[in-house]
Amino acid sequence: MAEIRIRPVQKDDFEQWNALWQDYLEFYESSVIDEVTQTTFARLCDPECHDQNAFVAEREGKLLGLVHYIYHAHNWHVEQVTYLQDLFALPEARGLGLGRALIEAVYQAADDNGTPTVYWMTQDFNADARKLYDRIGSLTPFIKYART
Repeated sequence: MAEIRIRPVQKDDFEQWNALWQDYLEFYESSVIDEVTQTTFARLCDPECHDQNAFVAEREGKLLGLVHYIYHAHNWHVEQVTYLQDLFALPEARGLGLGRALIEAVYQAADDNGTPTVYWMTQDFNADARKLYDRIGSLTPFIKYART
């Protein structure tokens, strides 16, 4: 089996990235308008947009997974923190270590950026992902609220 490579997303990845993105949104029973998709991808590929970033997992030219992460200021830290916002692997690619490899790529990027605090959220029903998260991170007691 060919090696899986973790790398930054590139402009010519749009079609495959968007397919993964749409699958991710569908998994979470969500959707966004096309303008949001286009704007998000443009930011992820823009070297001038340092705070919004993405890695993809690729094997033989096919994208198998993605992770998006954001650097932002935090009132409890001097340095910025890193928010791992989205993580997704194709169902047929699960169990290959993609999730761990993508998270570890974010950990390394955060360390390199001087923003070693990395956090993320998931929905309580995401049992498969939570098995990984329990091994690679620490569950916090926070509950998320949003404006209604």
